[in-house]
Amino acid sequence: MASTFQFSKAVLAWFNKSGRKHLPWQQDITAYRVWLSEIMLQQTQVNTVIPYFEKFVAKFPDIHALAAAKQDDVLALWTGLGYYSRARNLHRTAQILNNDYHGIFPDDVETLSSLPGIGRSTAAAIISIAYQKRAAILDGNVKRVLARFHAIDGWPSETAVAKKLWQHAEEHTPKNRCGDYTQAMMDLGATVCTRTKPRCAHCPLQKQCIAYKEDAVALYPGKKIKKTLPIKSVNMLMIRNKKGEVLLQQRAPTGLWGWLWCLPESASLKNAESMCQTLCGQEPSTTKIWSSWRHSFSHFHLDITPILLNVNTKSSSVTEENLRWLHPSQVETLGVPAPTARLLAQLAAC
Repeated sequence: MASTFQFSKAVLAWFNKSGRKHLPWQQDITAYRVWLSEIMLQQTQVNTVIPYFEKFVAKFPDIHALAAAKQDDVLALWTGLGYYSRARNLHRTAQILNNDYHGIFPDDVETLSSLPGIGRSTAAAIISIAYQKRAAILDGNVKRVLARFHAIDGWPSETAVAKKLWQHAEEHTPKNRCGDYTQAMMDLGATVCTRTKPRCAHCPLQKQCIAYKEDAVALYPGKKIKKTLPIKSVNMLMIRNKKGEVLLQQRAPTGLWGWLWCLPESASLKNAESMCQTLCGQEPSTTKIWSSWRHSFSHFHLDITPILLNVNTKSSSVTEENLRWLHPSQVETLGVPAPTARLLAQLAAC
């Protein structure tokens, strides 16, 4: 087995030649930019993140700007990225750092990990890349590299398996070039040691990789036992006034789509029209049921039936703070979940 020094040396030599060095967050490196990119990259592909990152830092260039922002503005820039708790935690952490730490990121894993939305691996990435301090990371890409290299059985998120992977992550992390090594390990997993069709011929660890030697790369890392996802159904009400505006309702802070502006929901088709009366003070002049479609989450499927209810009002006034009329063309001004954005786009095209 390769020693810790040989492992990191091989990874860094590969990074020198083949690592990614021109991503937006790799330019003008600060703890803020590293943190933002790491949060955005959680469960999201690099190509998807790039335009979001660029828009975000243009609007909120530093921790002070983000801390001072309205949550609606933060969520609006997050629309389409999903996993919206990341954006809420991002905003809350910015406020904590601004108020309690003078806008400066702590440079130790324990303190950073205590902040909303920052786990051990994310904290280590910030510290190693922004501050060049030794700290081991273990994101999904690194888990895959280490699971194959050491032929570690089991699903990486299981406690016992994660413990083994963390031990190896610590062993292999060098004292020098900490930031480059962190980036190199993430890149290696993302571009070479991929989930499917790994490019083993291009891997700097091939000769010592146990999974490769045993022709068992596809067996690692172990898979999570799949469960049949439950299916839920909902009717989304597109209440539209004479000006073409649609009534949106802001969700409670917690739960699915917390704080986001969504289309009102009806548990049954029967009470959709009465809800329209309750929310905007008018019964619909026309009602049309659109075709249903499915939106899937990691833990359940949501079958959505859109219902268009036209009302004969031109008023944009509402009585409740959690209600707002919005023209579909202005959807980017608010944080909305993907299904709401999709339906507003369809309405805009009508």
